[in-house]
Amino acid sequence: MMQHAHSKIQRLLWISAAALTATTGLALSGCASHAQEGAAWGSGIGAIGGAIIGHQSGHGLEGAAIGAGAGALGGYIVGNEQDKAQDRHYRRRNYDY
Repeated sequence: MMQHAHSKIQRLLWISAAALTATTGLALSGCASHAQEGAAWGSGIGAIGGAIIGHQSGHGLEGAAIGAGAGALGGYIVGNEQDKAQDRHYRRRNYDY
């Protein structure tokens, strides 16, 4: 029984590490908007958080998937608002001349 639980935790950690690695690579690509970068970071952080919470109820993979989706959506929304604010800032600055 203990080995079965250990293998589940190990699998969960590998999935979380892979999600974080992929997310970091996307976020550091440099060509992304705030919305894209936010979605990438949100999905990685959400996957890890969802996996941890889901593991407590015996559904780590499902929790990771739900967390990744929710994190991506939340990260996109926050990043999109940052893009809009930056666009407004540049427009105001150009009209001042």
